[in-house]
Amino acid sequence: MSLEIKVPPVGESISEVTLSRWIKNDGDFVEMDEVIAELESDKATFELTAEKAGTLKTIAREGDTLEIGAVVCTIEDGGTEAAAAPEAEAASPAPVADKAPAPAAVSKLEIKVPPVGESISEVTLSRWLKKEGEQVEMDEQIAELESDKATFELTAEAPGLLKYVAKEGDTLEIGAVVCVIETGGAAAPQNAAPVVGSDKAPAPQSDNKSSYAAGTPSPSAAKILAEKGVESSTVGGTGVGGRITKEDALKAESPKAGAPAAAQKAASPKAAAPAAPAGARNERREKMSNLRKTIAKRLVSVKSETAMLTTFNEVDMKPVMDLRSKYKDKFKEKHGVGLGFMSFFTKAVCEALKDFPSVNARIDNDEIVYSDFADVSIAVSAPKGLVVPVIRNAQAMSLADIEKEVITLAGKARENKLTIEEMTGGTFTITNGGIFGSMMSTPIINAPQSAILGMHNIVERPVAVNGQVVIRPIMYVALSYDHRIIDGRESVSFLVRVKQLLEDPARLLLGV
Repeated sequence: MSLEIKVPPVGESISEVTLSRWIKNDGDFVEMDEVIAELESDKATFELTAEKAGTLKTIAREGDTLEIGAVVCTIEDGGTEAAAAPEAEAASPAPVADKAPAPAAVSKLEIKVPPVGESISEVTLSRWLKKEGEQVEMDEQIAELESDKATFELTAEAPGLLKYVAKEGDTLEIGAVVCVIETGGAAAPQNAAPVVGSDKAPAPQSDNKSSYAAGTPSPSAAKILAEKGVESSTVGGTGVGGRITKEDALKAESPKAGAPAAAQKAASPKAAAPAAPAGARNERREKMSNLRKTIAKRLVSVKSETAMLTTFNEVDMKPVMDLRSKYKDKFKEKHGVGLGFMSFFTKAVCEALKDFPSVNARIDNDEIVYSDFADVSIAVSAPKGLVVPVIRNAQAMSLADIEKEVITLAGKARENKLTIEEMTGGTFTITNGGIFGSMMSTPIINAPQSAILGMHNIVERPVAVNGQVVIRPIMYVALSYDHRIIDGRESVSFLVRVKQLLEDPARLLLGV
């Protein structure tokens, strides 16, 4: 009875693969789970294994392009194992023959993207720390993953040989396979090959150096080269056996067909007549960072998935500024930190959230989740992009405690040392565009939260106080909120409450 071995599904976006080379020959006896062929897609190279022991009958040839589910070969039942035993005994002494079935003991461990936070559904493979085919140890760092919140490392769950599945730059969902670690003597076939038969050992090397694949583009690479008008003979292949991969095709430069025409124009007296504008007109392109791509995706989804609205107000900052000027030296002397505006705003927000709990709530499917605590997220500009660490239980903190936590979190953000736990689970966000000179903005909600407060710069403006025009330091504040859960009355009242607390800071101490 024969068993058909088909091309397995290797990813939702991959519809075909190429049979790059046979590792076992037609008629060979193969063991269960032994590697028999090498397949290649436009994303990765992977191995095809035998699903049972028996005699291999090849159907597809090296270089064939196969659809997912196509039959590659069959494995026949029979007495081939008995016939193969005398050959193995004749080719090598008994101890070596004992080592021959080593590939059957090889097991493969899939390394998947681990859960990294409740709000994170996908990550990007930013770079490999170990090369493909290298021996890795248990708990050794093998790759660097990046989410929109932080960068973290993937470790090996067992010792063995590393085989890539994903490549650098790929966006992977939580639970997706990143790589495979071959354990249990994976290196044995490579070391044993010269001993079993010296006449057969050099064959794989010659295939790698000069095989049918050298200079042959993969299906996706061929399409890209055709679009660019580039001959495959002018492109060097970095894939298995010298095959031209998709990456090679993307790097290939198109022929500069416009050069002769440009030369003709330069030679023409009429073309040379107009004076060229002064100054260079150069352009440069930079690949968008993975963090920036994820931030962009999340912000666009928030705009399309929420009924976002923004309300504005203005705050007379003179009372807070007078209080800071009076006590800032004593405050720093006692607590070891400066007295900034962020602590006043955080404290005012926490008081206002007690009166308007829906501003501190979030939507979860068909339910509204209310929190009786205030985990306030603060937007911080870090070297790799915007990050939003969280001040936990801010409602129970003093002004000094808040200032210390802000300094700690902002410092970690600048050094890229924030953990996932420090950036997830916030219930409300404060962002301060005023430090960059922003007069007014409409901040975007930090999902799954329902509201965000925007602070802006402080500018002296003429205002009417008790019938008199006076100059006061004024800050515009903005509250963006999800109208599905927060009504206009609540949003405006919340912002008015924050304004009242900041214009009379004594209320923050008295809780009135």
